[in-house]
Amino acid sequence: MKFGIFEHMDDSGVPQDRHFSNRLSLVEEYDRHGFYAYHVAEHHGTPLGLAPSPSVFLAAVAQRTKRLRFGPLVYSLPLYHPVRLIEEICMLDQMSGGRFELGVGRGVSPIEVGFFGVNPADGPRQFPEALRVIKQGLTSDELTFSGEFYKFDKVPMVLKPVQRPHPPLWYGVLTPDAAYWAALEDAHIVTLVPPQPARAVFDRYRAEWKKFGRPADTFPLMGISRHIVLAETDAAAKATAERAYRLWLRHMEILWTQHGMKLPLGLPPEIGPLLQNGSAFAGTAAGFNAYLDEQIKATNANYFVCDVAFGDLTPDETMRTVRLIAQDVMPFFADRRAA
Repeated sequence: MKFGIFEHMDDSGVPQDRHFSNRLSLVEEYDRHGFYAYHVAEHHGTPLGLAPSPSVFLAAVAQRTKRLRFGPLVYSLPLYHPVRLIEEICMLDQMSGGRFELGVGRGVSPIEVGFFGVNPADGPRQFPEALRVIKQGLTSDELTFSGEFYKFDKVPMVLKPVQRPHPPLWYGVLTPDAAYWAALEDAHIVTLVPPQPARAVFDRYRAEWKKFGRPADTFPLMGISRHIVLAETDAAAKATAERAYRLWLRHMEILWTQHGMKLPLGLPPEIGPLLQNGSAFAGTAAGFNAYLDEQIKATNANYFVCDVAFGDLTPDETMRTVRLIAQDVMPFFADRRAA
């Protein structure tokens, strides 16, 4: 079991320069405490995402960390010129000594994609074509490609990634059908759905993986992402989580509400139902150990992605959760694995 970090980088209510400074200090803590990877979302025109250019923020992450792997979850590929993105991927992988993780997708919000003049209806065709271009560019000295959306003729590929043939791929998955594509592309996956549907996603992934005849010792990471708040008492943790969740949800819904659209994720107005169905946790470190054990058994995940900086959580509140996970949770599962 590996532990990672995911965040939307939503507005925490402090001046934006301090927000970025606080987040980079937190990233240093994730590195110091042995988390496997840091994943940041890409959003535009919304307080849900104050890192609309993930590469810019991740360049700072590359310089502020030593072991932590990192990457977008995900780059919205239809919004990028592929040649430019290929060059940024190579730079980030080189600047970090080969620690970059390449999350890709087509953009979950049609509203945000529309801000760039991109037709959301083209996403199912444009996204896989963009990925083919990027993979080709990362693995060749010259890019020649002709498709529906992109055409390149003998473009020199001067920059190279450290990791060959390219940095590991990641994909966010909500349904079992989406697991087919991820298995086809040999991509690590992360889902935020409750335990039972998450198990269906992972079972489908394993079935597809076997069909492709891939070796078991190269099996990718299958992660579940959860809002996590830890404290010395259950009551303190729950009160903190309830407060922060309300603001995070407001950020999540704001664009959809402004455009008269319904948020497709079906999130409850309070965090209580998520705590009850296992889609979030607020409590003590001991309680989290039991919760995590149940999550692993229910989903068969091998990667747990903690969303510990959301809404108006202060740096101290997030640090408390991070340190309790590092001190009381990671050793617990390490000892069980050794036994």
